[in-house]
Amino acid sequence: MSDIIVTRGLTKEYTSGGRPLRVLDRVDLAVEAESFVAIVGPSGSGKTTLLGLLAGLDQPTSGSVSLAGQELSALTEDGRAMFRARNVGFVFQTFHLLPTLTALENVMVPMELLGTGSNGHRGVRSRAADLLGRVGLGDRTDHYPAQLSGGEQQRVALARAFANEPKILFADEPTGNLDRTTGAAIVGLLEGLNREARTTLVLVTHDLSLAERAHRRIRLADGRVVPGEGDEPR
Repeated sequence: MSDIIVTRGLTKEYTSGGRPLRVLDRVDLAVEAESFVAIVGPSGSGKTTLLGLLAGLDQPTSGSVSLAGQELSALTEDGRAMFRARNVGFVFQTFHLLPTLTALENVMVPMELLGTGSNGHRGVRSRAADLLGRVGLGDRTDHYPAQLSGGEQQRVALARAFANEPKILFADEPTGNLDRTTGAAIVGLLEGLNREARTTLVLVTHDLSLAERAHRRIRLADGRVVPGEGDEPR
């Protein structure tokens, strides 16, 4: 199967106290389509920075990122935003639900922004309701985020992430705000939805038990991929 994510010499520097601080240092990666990859490493190793660059949320100081055959640097900022809307889903540690919208409306947002659904608004509502049913919230569609538990809010976020049938799903510590039991249930749902949709899943986590469920683990330290132990097939 072909690679859906490719980076070459990916480097990111920030300025700290007037001096450059290199957070990522010449990272070369290739991620196979439909695989489940976990990025692990200590705090400050560059995991979240790498995820942001892979998703096109930030731009590298040097090097390149290609997603699904598209070189991100060749796109304008608006072009990258449209590319993400069509090809990429996100799940974060903080759920980022819109508090004034119901669970159903939160899931509908990405589809309506993209104009998804051959049956118009009715088709979008139907797909959103179906996704909420698949994450076990079919009876909570009209509830607002404040009326949902943390685990339920993350389920809504999962349904929203899959709304536009993304080719790639990026997840940044998706269980970080949940207890172990709830987190395990969320990961099970994430894996199941990912298999059904045949999506490529790239997950950042500090939880090694979660990382062990991935097909492959990439370990970062000081902004570099650790050779040998850092790129492990399961």
